[in-house]
Parts: sequence; structure tokens; C-alpha cells
Amino acid sequence: MDVYKRLEELDIKLLDPTPKGGIYSTVQPYGGHLLYVSGTAPHNKVDENMCGKLGSEYTIEEGQEASRRCMLNILSNLHHELGDLNRIKKFVKILGFVASAPDFYEHPQVINGASQMLKDVFGEEAGLPARSAIGVAALPWNIPVEIECIVELKP
Repeated sequence: MDVYKRLEELDIKLLDPTPKGGIYSTVQPYGGHLLYVSGTAPHNKVDENMCGKLGSEYTIEEGQEASRRCMLNILSNLHHELGDLNRIKKFVKILGFVASAPDFYEHPQVINGASQMLKDVFGEEAGLPARSAIGVAALPWNIPVEIECIVELKP
């Protein structure tokens, strides 16, 4: 399956690389065929910025959209780093951070937005990694969701 054809079928358009929020590498290769993708926000130049917390400013569905935007930014960054998303063998792990009100407990449901996008684009075998979803008191720039991941490349 060609990843770009699948993106087109899903009407998903890759974006410019996201600007870094500090002194770090957005994508860092290691271990021969692995890439570590730094924490990525839902902000981009296309959609309105999202600021606030799940359970107060945002619903689960809006949080899923935020996590989907994070994953779109990750895919866009990987495209610009690799030159070809078809080089991806599979997503090994995603770690999602959800800024939430003290009585919000549906963090895994929020990160499902990112997981669903990966499954839709790459299929179950390559697109359903191990995953953690963690609630936090605050994230940089008051974003509601931040996601990082580990990706395995084809040899």
C-alpha cells in the first residue's frame, strides 16, 4: 500500500514541518532503523490553535481532534525528515499527554484520535503501536494534547 495514495483517499494533506519550541531535534534517528519523534503539539498553520484542558474547555471529541492534529503534525514532520513515508515499517510506540481538569479520567479516549489516524493510514499491523495516555496538569503553551512516538523504518 502506498501511504500517499492512502492519505489522498482519506483527504489528509500533509503540512509544513512544525516549528520547534526549544533546543532539540524534532526527529532523532537511533539504533539503525528507529526514529524517535519529539513531543508534538496540535498547533499548525491551517487550523485554529487549541488551548485549554480536557474536562473543562474541551470535550473528549475535541480532544480526539487535538490528538489527530498532533499525529498529522508528526506525519508531516516525518515526511520532511524521511522524504518518503513509505519507508516506515511500523509505529512502535506512541506516548500521549493530555492536559486535563482534576476530575477528567478519559485520557485513553482522547489519544484514540491519533491511534485512529495511524490505523486508517497505515493499517492495523503497522499503525497500531504500543501506547500510553497520561493525564497532566499543564502542557507547554496551554495545549490540550502532546504526542511523541517511536517509529521503525524498513531495512
